Amino acid sequence: MDLFTKYYSEWKGGRKNTNEFYKTIPRFYYRIPNGCWSADVDLWDVLSLVSSSPSTLLLQRNYVSSLVTTSLLGWLPTGTWFLSQPQPHLLMLISSPSSLMGKDGILVLRNKLPAEDEVLLQKLREESRAVFLQRKSRELLDNEELQNLWFLLDKHQTPPMIGEEAMINYENFLKVGEKAGPKCKQFFTAKVFAKLLHTDSYGRISIMQFFNYVMRKVWLHQTRIGLSLYDVAGQGYLRESDLENYILELIPTLPQLDGLEKSFYSFYVCTAVRKFFFFLDPLRTGKIKIQDILACSFLDDLLELRDEELSKESQETNWFSAPSALRVYGQYLNLDKDHNGMLSKEELSRYGTATMTNVFLDRVFQECLTYDGEMDYKTYLDFVLALENRKEPAALQYIFKLLDIENKGYLNVFSLNYFFRAIQELMKIHGQDPVSFQDVKDEIFDMVKPKDPLKISLQDLINSNQGDTVTTILIDLNGFWTYENREALVANDNENSTDLDDT
Repeated sequence: MDLFTKYYSEWKGGRKNTNEFYKTIPRFYYRIPNGCWSADVDLWDVLSLVSSSPSTLLLQRNYVSSLVTTSLLGWLPTGTWFLSQPQPHLLMLISSPSSLMGKDGILVLRNKLPAEDEVLLQKLREESRAVFLQRKSRELLDNEELQNLWFLLDKHQTPPMIGEEAMINYENFLKVGEKAGPKCKQFFTAKVFAKLLHTDSYGRISIMQFFNYVMRKVWLHQTRIGLSLYDVAGQGYLRESDLENYILELIPTLPQLDGLEKSFYSFYVCTAVRKFFFFLDPLRTGKIKIQDILACSFLDDLLELRDEELSKESQETNWFSAPSALRVYGQYLNLDKDHNGMLSKEELSRYGTATMTNVFLDRVFQECLTYDGEMDYKTYLDFVLALENRKEPAALQYIFKLLDIENKGYLNVFSLNYFFRAIQELMKIHGQDPVSFQDVKDEIFDMVKPKDPLKISLQDLINSNQGDTVTTILIDLNGFWTYENREALVANDNENSTDLDDT
């Protein structure tokens, strides 16, 4: 076995076991106008491709000239992809006889994962998956083939045009399908045509909508393959370390992150990964399904950073942008007054407007992972994500757990009073007249309208669409004051807007 390991390392050329599969995610997707494809693409049509661990099979992108048709596709950079040649004597080896092809032609790994000391099985398993993904990648349309598809569609458009939008009927649609080649066969079906057929009186579909549909499908498949390379277990999910590796190797391909110092990379990766796991791993299993990553918008937001002309406003609202990551990490450093790299309860109390109650902060340190009573950066990120996204179910779940002091799975009058007393105490400290708890309690139950009139469950909060307001009232004096004076604030805003109109 030692000899095999030695020969295998020599065959690999002593290179680090990295890959650049992620570079093949087509850039053209990020220039598609918003809304062109979302209504017409069924994300769950994506094949459940087999997952794979990182391999030395490098997939690289070679950009060439822009497309000829600049009026419609000038934003579509042309690219070609190629794979380094795999070793032929390992092409067809499978790690176990129980690794079989499923009925849809997808490799299904039913075998138990090889043990750590089974080096040969691990290597064969890795190579078999990598070769499978290589084959799946070759089945996808490359940019040259997409360009050819566009020209065929443009050539077979069916008059009359609707404004500047070219259309195509079903007869010409089938003709293009016959000429486009076998890779395009899956797109030229009656089902796809019917899916994109709306209200055209001539029974046609938009060529641009169809082309965007095809590009979105290609992007989803290519991204699925790229993510699968980091699935070390080969079970269709990514662990935290897998996603960290993916994002770390993605950084050099994102122009919007060019200004980041390499010393900040580890903090950036941690910041980015936490958003995926906070929202996609609510049960804290330590792993996320690749399908869930594709289904959410986070990967879109991350890869949006490839756009060199991304607006300042977009960067400020994008959690994965350099300004956002630096803002969050900068806040953490500013709170860390003793510079020990951790946050105590006293240090965290200065977060935001510094008006969160001590009772709530006590619960944060009781329920969240701490080290000698202090919070590290990763735990802080969960805290920030929860407070900055209070309308989201995952954030409400985080806060609800803190409010549920009796661990009963619901909030009752006792729970509400326990937290609101701290709000009343802060009001006294700031010279304000305390508001009656009875009034606040009635307002909360009126807003939430729980199924049980005496208990508020997490699902009640989510269903009410008032969860952010309720939680803010109970944990933050400034938030409660804003809620209590909401009518006056709205009136003031209206007056200010009127004054601006007059000028």
